[in-house]
Amino acid sequence: MSDRSLRGMRLGAQSMETESGVEPAPRQRVEYRCEDGEQVFVTFSAEAEIPPVWVSKTGKEALLVDGERPVDANEKAVRTHWDMLLERRSLPELETILEDRLNILRERRGERRSA
Repeated sequence: MSDRSLRGMRLGAQSMETESGVEPAPRQRVEYRCEDGEQVFVTFSAEAEIPPVWVSKTGKEALLVDGERPVDANEKAVRTHWDMLLERRSLPELETILEDRLNILRERRGERRSA
């Protein structure tokens, strides 16, 4: 029975195909540089569109060497909670509201305001 068994190879260990006569696709090596001077090299296909910004392995943003930072028209300015609050109220109004709320809290605690 053992003389009829098939001998196999380990899965994924070796390929039966040879690489003779196979020519790899044309590639280009592109250099990016972070603000701190770190160089990042990325290999792209020769036909690929090269992005102007690349994130390095360390998580830093790197710009294409001899390229310019793209201007993102959809990028909004960061607005904080305080900025949005100041759009609706003036500083004197906010001070009045704060004083009213503090008085309510003091009354709940049984404290009296010393003014």
